[in-house]
Amino acid sequence: MTIHHHPGEDLIFSYAAGVLAESWSIAIASHLSYCPTCRQKSRHADIVGASLLEEVETEPLGTNAVNHVLSLIDGVEQEKIDDRGAPDVKNLASAERSIVPSALQHYVGSDLDNLPWQRLGSDASQYLIETGDDEAKVRLLRIKADRPVPSHGHRGRELTMVLSGSFEDEYSRFGPGDLEDIDEGAVHKPIATSGEDCICLAVTDAPLKFKELVPRLLQPVLKI
Repeated sequence: MTIHHHPGEDLIFSYAAGVLAESWSIAIASHLSYCPTCRQKSRHADIVGASLLEEVETEPLGTNAVNHVLSLIDGVEQEKIDDRGAPDVKNLASAERSIVPSALQHYVGSDLDNLPWQRLGSDASQYLIETGDDEAKVRLLRIKADRPVPSHGHRGRELTMVLSGSFEDEYSRFGPGDLEDIDEGAVHKPIATSGEDCICLAVTDAPLKFKELVPRLLQPVLKI
């Protein structure tokens, strides 16, 4: 499996240091279970943290540096990502197959068919994932084969990682393990491709900006 799209290094380094909020960490941990390149970057961040710890033993550090080192210590204690090149694969009860990384199984289990999916119109559905922080919202999205979600913009950052199937938008094509990392101002209209449903993990830190009236009216109810 070749991964073509990756999260920003700021997220990888913050995750390795143990300072990334739980909501964002779910997406980064899931991506790391697919991507050897980003796992290597995460290991490099751990090495940098170890070097800083050695400096603590040789000379005094200022308050800010001490706080940073303590964060790195927490990162070392964080559960490490499995080094295998592919995530755990679970056979679901239906004919549909979904890839559920171990980082997600704590939140959604291994059988996505058992989840109480909430419809988002006729072509998509979601499952909201509860986390211990209010920094961002985390959800699973299922987009019907060859169907789009409404065109929308962003008021903040959004991470979208493909678990199964694929989607295309104005920027690129994304398959299993790929992670789209877009910021405020980006506008796109993702469409599920390859003739199969696309299941994604999405993390957003601000409401979306829909052009169409119906999605705007439903936003408060659907929490999108």
